[in-house]
Amino acid sequence: MFSAGQTVLYGANGVCRIEEITTRKVGSVKTEYYVLKPVWAESSTLYVPTGNETLVSRMRYVTTADRLREILADREFKLEWIDNKIERGEYFRGIISRGDCRELIALVRLLHEHSESVSAQGKRLHITDERILREAEKMAGDDAATSLGVTREEALELIIG
Repeated sequence: MFSAGQTVLYGANGVCRIEEITTRKVGSVKTEYYVLKPVWAESSTLYVPTGNETLVSRMRYVTTADRLREILADREFKLEWIDNKIERGEYFRGIISRGDCRELIALVRLLHEHSESVSAQGKRLHITDERILREAEKMAGDDAATSLGVTREEALELIIG
């Protein structure tokens, strides 16, 4: 169980601070919630029911700085490009859904490499790949920026390196 004051990653919302754990009454039902404030969008507030395993499973601790440095240094772990865009989209969405820092960094690197490759041919990434790239950059960039105490842009430079 998470507690107030902790910093977590919450899916595509990125790094959030757990402001409090509160109970709210909706109709006649009382539900306990984690109240999350996204670090990079402080005007937003997210309410995650503590009893909803699916939503709570999207919350995970920010990667430690030491672990993040290990992941950044590991150029051996790579993802393979899938030519079939439907299969590729499903595979990439699975990575986004899991929110694993190592996979997200590998995904950002793969999509940047592919983007450079197709750009050299005068083409662009498929629109779905572009969306996935932006989401993966946000998630991995927020995690790395928080862990290392740098800006998201600096974190992305380290990731793409």
